[in-house]
Amino acid sequence: MFILNPPYKKINGQSETRRLLNIAGMEVSNHYAAFVWLAMQMLELGGEIVAITPRSFCNGPYFRRFRIALLDLMSLQHIHVFDSRKKAFGDDNVLQENIIFHAVRGSQKPDKVVISSSEAANFDNTDIRSVPYGHVVFPKDRDAFIHLVLNEEHDRVITQMEDFRTSLDELGLEVSTGRVVDFRARENLRPQPDTGTAPLVYPCHFHNGFVNWPSDSGKKPNAIVLSDITMNLLISAGFYVLTKRFTAKEEKRRVVAAIYDPQRITSQLIGFENHLNYFHSKGRGLSQNLAKGLAIYLNSSLFDRYFRLFSGHTQVNATDLRRMRYPSRDQLMRLGSHVKHQFPDTAAVDSLLQKECKVNG
Repeated sequence: MFILNPPYKKINGQSETRRLLNIAGMEVSNHYAAFVWLAMQMLELGGEIVAITPRSFCNGPYFRRFRIALLDLMSLQHIHVFDSRKKAFGDDNVLQENIIFHAVRGSQKPDKVVISSSEAANFDNTDIRSVPYGHVVFPKDRDAFIHLVLNEEHDRVITQMEDFRTSLDELGLEVSTGRVVDFRARENLRPQPDTGTAPLVYPCHFHNGFVNWPSDSGKKPNAIVLSDITMNLLISAGFYVLTKRFTAKEEKRRVVAAIYDPQRITSQLIGFENHLNYFHSKGRGLSQNLAKGLAIYLNSSLFDRYFRLFSGHTQVNATDLRRMRYPSRDQLMRLGSHVKHQFPDTAAVDSLLQKECKVNG
């Protein structure tokens, strides 16, 4: 049996440690995952492991190989979640959301997994529930995300989201990360638009569901110079849906979306900064109603609650958005037809989702 509190530190991609782990077939980016993986390999059938680690391995592309190995070699029995990282580990300046998990070496999966949660490290007022294994690890999920289903509300969210079965591929859509990394393009950025420049959109340009550009705050540049050097950083103007890649832990929403409306901003080319994701159709814009309907869905309470089930950090990766399921094209178009010059508030968004998709968001 292993009881682990492994070090939380990234592994340099060029380090000897990384080279040796790769040779051993262990593709990991953090020491804690490497320690757990090595311990799993050393266990005999029926051997057990209890580990306290960051929650970050539960989703995202960087820990995919680790998750697949964990779920293949081990049988998850119990996961404990700390609801408040400040109350649980505030004295240690721990920034990650942490969990404790118990697993047994063997391929036989349990019918149910025990999921417990508490605010403090002394485990006072711990909530404990038994959750179907298929609600924690979805049977057909190639990315092997681990969902922490803490209460009945989470159960309802999962059940409601099962109504949405359309992938981005089936919608003919893609999602990418903004191409403009500002510190690399600094010499070509301008505080205000001028002749020979294109709009540059940052998260600070989000305002009430639309991109409001230019900004007078002075915090970020508003434009990027048009040149041979910058041309591959720009895309053709059109309707796009943008999401913030990072949100503060204290923000009410994890997923924040806004519509880039070419009718509001006059330019043939635009640049999206690297702190944004953008939805597009083979590199070009979406139809107006499709873009508006997609923004409605992304800004719904249901989507946000579901996203938080498997995301223990404040980053919204393009990979996470690609694996989500969406309403059908017809449903998105109907949702979009309700958005005119002003984006509806959250209550109205949830009401529209219920009306057009028969979902109580």
